[in-house]
Amino acid sequence: MEENQGMPLLGDKFPEMKVNTTHGPKNLPEDYKGKWLILFSHPGDFTPVCTTEFVAFANRKKQFDDLNAELLGLSVDQVFSHIKWTEWIKEKLDVEIPFPIIADEMGLVSKKMGMIAPEKGTNTVRAVFIIDPEGKIRLSIYYPQEIGRQVDEVLRALKALQVHEENKVALPENWPNNEILKDRVIIPPAATEKEAEKRRNNKDCFDWWFCHKEL
Repeated sequence: MEENQGMPLLGDKFPEMKVNTTHGPKNLPEDYKGKWLILFSHPGDFTPVCTTEFVAFANRKKQFDDLNAELLGLSVDQVFSHIKWTEWIKEKLDVEIPFPIIADEMGLVSKKMGMIAPEKGTNTVRAVFIIDPEGKIRLSIYYPQEIGRQVDEVLRALKALQVHEENKVALPENWPNNEILKDRVIIPPAATEKEAEKRRNNKDCFDWWFCHKEL
C-alpha cells in the first residue's frame, strides 16, 4: 500500500529511517543526535537552480558548523548521479560539496515528508527542514521548483531558533535587522493583570503585551 503523503507537523519527532547517501548509509535522525540538522530537498541533479543553491549551501558550510548544524541534501536521483553532479560543480565552478546527499530513488523519504508535489510528477519540491538536537522538526519551508531558496534565510532562522531556545524569547520579523526593534528580542506577554499594569509605563514596552529587551 502506498504511504500517504503529508506535511509533517512542527514539534513532531522526525521519523526514523535509514537512507543511502553519497557519504554512505545514515540513520535518521539518530546519526545527528546532539546536533541541529538542515535537511533540504532539490528537484534534480544537473539543473541550474539547484546548482546555485548547492553552491550557496557549500559556501556557508563553516557558518552552519559554527552553529552546531549539519547539512543534508536530498533528491530522487541515484547516488552515481549525485556523485557526477558534485564532480561537475567542483570542476566547473570550483566549489566542493562537503555534505552528503540522500539518494531517495524510490521516493520513500520524499513521500513521507511531503516533498513531492503531485502535479510535478516524481520530482521533489524545494523543502527545508530544521531538526533540533533531540530529533524534533522545528521549522519547515516549501518552495516551488521554479524559485531558488535564499540560504542566508535558512541560517537566520537557525540562529533565531537557537536564541529562542537559550533565552525563551520570541524573535521579530527579519531579526536581527527588524525595522522597529533592530536586534532586540520580544519577551513573553504579561500573564496577570498586575504584571500587565506594571508594564504600561515601561520604556521597553509599546503596551503590556508588546515588550522587548536586549539580549
